Amino acid sequence: MAIETPPTSAPAAASSASVSAPPRLSGRARLVLFVLCAAQFMVALDFSVLNVALPVLGKDLGLSTTGLQWAVTAFALPSGGFLLLFGRIADLYGRRRLFLVGLTVFGASSLLATLAWDPASFLAGRALQGLGAAVIVPTGMSLLTTTFPEGPLRDRALGISGTLLSLGFTVGMVAGGVLTETLGWRSTMGLLAVASAVVLTLAPKVLAESRTTDRPRLDVPGAVSVTGGLLALVYALSTAAERGFGGVDVLVTLALGVVLLSAFVVVESRSAAPLVSLPMLRRRTVAFGNLGGLVTFSMMSTVVFVLTLYLQEVLDLSPFATGLVFGVQGVMSVVAGMYAPKLIGRIGARRTLALSLIGQGLFIGVLLGLGPESGVWLATAAVSVASMFHLGAIIAYGLTVTSGVPNEEQGLATGLVTTTQQVGLTVGIPLLGVLATTQDTLFDGVRTVVAVAGAVLLAAGAAVAAGLRRS
Repeated sequence: MAIETPPTSAPAAASSASVSAPPRLSGRARLVLFVLCAAQFMVALDFSVLNVALPVLGKDLGLSTTGLQWAVTAFALPSGGFLLLFGRIADLYGRRRLFLVGLTVFGASSLLATLAWDPASFLAGRALQGLGAAVIVPTGMSLLTTTFPEGPLRDRALGISGTLLSLGFTVGMVAGGVLTETLGWRSTMGLLAVASAVVLTLAPKVLAESRTTDRPRLDVPGAVSVTGGLLALVYALSTAAERGFGGVDVLVTLALGVVLLSAFVVVESRSAAPLVSLPMLRRRTVAFGNLGGLVTFSMMSTVVFVLTLYLQEVLDLSPFATGLVFGVQGVMSVVAGMYAPKLIGRIGARRTLALSLIGQGLFIGVLLGLGPESGVWLATAAVSVASMFHLGAIIAYGLTVTSGVPNEEQGLATGLVTTTQQVGLTVGIPLLGVLATTQDTLFDGVRTVVAVAGAVLLAAGAAVAAGLRRS
């Protein structure tokens, strides 16, 4: 594949060109980037497009409140639990091959969810969607990082991917409401089926196979322990988001997750061909990069969640007006995606990650100025600017974790990146939601969550800055 870069005569000139002149992509490289980004956007869309449709869906299929919770959990369990495993399988047996399998599973299961005739068929479709997403996300990311070499080209590619990832969540929130009101809830799942068919048609024509040169045995004990541990952890946190941490099933699965993940560390330390190389986890770039990713996803998703409650239940805004607020947030994320790679080219991914975490913390702290009767404009401005820093953190943490990792381990590295993303999206709302429910009023709960999220982001920014300075 031809990827064109500006010609230079010396290393210094190359460094200058990477800052002053944007990298150029060949036509084929643009097609590759389009296919991979479209797949990531499609999965991000699936995280949010169904939320608005849940009440209507529940009445149509006869889903109880518990069943509606499982409409979300059925997707979250496999999409979070199998990321590391499929990322490593892709390294060994072919990233392109597994990517196409993931697209096929995702498209077929979206069609099943669209045509669902009872709760069981719908939940089966959601679970298979999650399994397809667990294949698409790490393989798509590793295809991207192995296709575009480190430097301005990868910065730009990950910038576009991160922008579309953030935009997918926002578009899903708006599109879900519009589609449900005009065409019904089934159209939200039908949209995903059509999108996956389009990507699956293009992908075989533009993607080249990518895999490791050697073929070590798959670490089965490691795969079983880490997958079981992640499944238990995601289940516990997803269930706690609805019912709190007092349930026996939540406590048992949370403890089981901790035990299995601890066993995974022991297994990996003794394995001749580990699923996850422990020396990789000891890299400062991997450890602190994933810390930044975990905090940025968990805190920002929680702030968006409580702001939705604040705008609709405290200020009595309509769902449409609330969607417009987050539409502005989405536009600002696109703007950030245009400029974040340039900032990374000037100061580096590590400094950009620390700066982005601190910027998010500061502007989320501005939300403490919200009032019980007014604050729409303040909320719109503060969350939009915070989202720009959030997008910068997404791009920077992906670059930080994958930089310096050999191609044969890119599936593993990107599997860690995407696992951190999924766990972050799952862990924030149940943990901070407990703080919101212990307050006297919803408004007090929103202020508490905002204060804690801002403080955690500032602390993480300082920790990342200190930890990566010595890397």
